[in-house]
Amino acid sequence: MTKPLAGLLAAVVAIAMIAAGCGSSDDSTDSTGSLTKAEFVKQGNAICAKGEKEIGEGFEEFAKENNLPKNKQPSQAQLTEAVEEVVLPTVSDEVESIRDLGLPKEGGKEADEVLKAAEEAIEKGEEDPAALASEKNDPFADANKKARDFGLTKCGEE
Repeated sequence: MTKPLAGLLAAVVAIAMIAAGCGSSDDSTDSTGSLTKAEFVKQGNAICAKGEKEIGEGFEEFAKENNLPKNKQPSQAQLTEAVEEVVLPTVSDEVESIRDLGLPKEGGKEADEVLKAAEEAIEKGEEDPAALASEKNDPFADANKKARDFGLTKCGEE
């Protein structure tokens, strides 16, 4: 993979990881599951790691389908389209999967705050995907910090 395409893939993966703690879930709930905090964190990080892999594969497919040259940086429009088609749907699925775990017995309130911050950020991303593609005014900064502080390090990576 040449440097421009590799750089774009890295940027998209970075955006995805920024967004990893986020997603769109209309049925935000305060229900507590049966998991301990440690189990919740372990499973949440596994969900985010799987999502990171899916985003990488999705971007490769997107690049192939859109004939993105490997030796040229894609346009802002192409990057925005990749965010819309690859990153946001995957991240949304991640958050939904994490929320489906149920909030842990210990730290449930903090876990819910992480997920709510992420859900708000993904909504902003859906409203303005170009902002995500430019990496300015990071709507996921708060969600990422909360995720890392909680232990969801794979979900809050930058």
